Amino acid sequence: MNKKIAVLSGDGIGPEIIQEAIKVLKAIELKFNHQFEYKYALIGAAAIDKTGNPYPDETHQICLENDAILFGAIGDPKYDNDPTAKVRPEQGLLKMRSSLGLYANIRPVKSYDALLDASPLKNERIKGADFIVVRELISGIYFGKPRGRSEDQTIAYDTCVYTKEEILRITKTAFELAKNRKQKVTLLDKANVLATSRLWRETVTEYAKQFPEITLECNYIDSAAMEIITKPTKFDVILTENLFGDIISDEASVIAGSLGILPSASIGDKNALYEPIHGSYPQAAGKNIANPMATILSAAMLLENSFGMLEESKAIVDAVEKAINNNFVTEDINDGKFSTSQVGDKIVEFILA
Repeated sequence: MNKKIAVLSGDGIGPEIIQEAIKVLKAIELKFNHQFEYKYALIGAAAIDKTGNPYPDETHQICLENDAILFGAIGDPKYDNDPTAKVRPEQGLLKMRSSLGLYANIRPVKSYDALLDASPLKNERIKGADFIVVRELISGIYFGKPRGRSEDQTIAYDTCVYTKEEILRITKTAFELAKNRKQKVTLLDKANVLATSRLWRETVTEYAKQFPEITLECNYIDSAAMEIITKPTKFDVILTENLFGDIISDEASVIAGSLGILPSASIGDKNALYEPIHGSYPQAAGKNIANPMATILSAAMLLENSFGMLEESKAIVDAVEKAINNNFVTEDINDGKFSTSQVGDKIVEFILA
């Protein structure tokens, strides 16, 4: 099968981890007789440095013309640490999500038996945890208007806006996932305080009546934040809005033992992007120490969700798990002794074995 993949390496460790994911995809090409074409494009600080725009028109066009998008990371200290910067790398990420209509962010979280001791949480709490966070990605407080500062800079304001249609489309995604899992959806909101949360709860509760076989549970975000840590095995599919989803999915990373092994997909009606949930980690850039597993697992999600390549995706997932079980990991996990490229090579070896 011939497929085209847009590759956006981004900033910091982005180019290094993307390189390992491409290495793994080429192993899949070889083993399963596929042909993937990779089209590289700029985003983030790298794009600002060359074009002045964190998401250039050329990059957008490349994303539209390819079958799926593989993305590394965004962020650079020279912009992040400058409060006066008018153009920031993260603006490129938000613009890309909005321009491509990537409204559904899907973040699987699971505990690996071999990594239970790598988590700061007690083994008995996290063993068997396996859930998906479904986060609405292109609305809410990150995109709401008006927003800004008062003339004297002493007051700042942001606006959170959601429509029923925006809530419904992400709710459908969550319920479709739940059908093939443990048939449970947990909505996280703050309906006792926020008007937008009350609209979320009303809309999701009404939609759920179509699926009596699926259990819907509604939790306040503050209570759920505690239960993610104390009772993670109770969750199956978590549905929530943009800000809450951003926070809760990063919190959930402690269950896995490292941000470096958690992939994600951002999906719209026409386009799909796959990326690790971690940031650009500029302190590690160029040192060959970053964990490439989240990016490699994101490539596995790409094969399954965008290309329908279930066997190929499973080959990657199994190879990553073998590497973890053999403690062939980078320094962020159990003080691992292997480099970014060595871990990538070992995963390729397991795929081709």
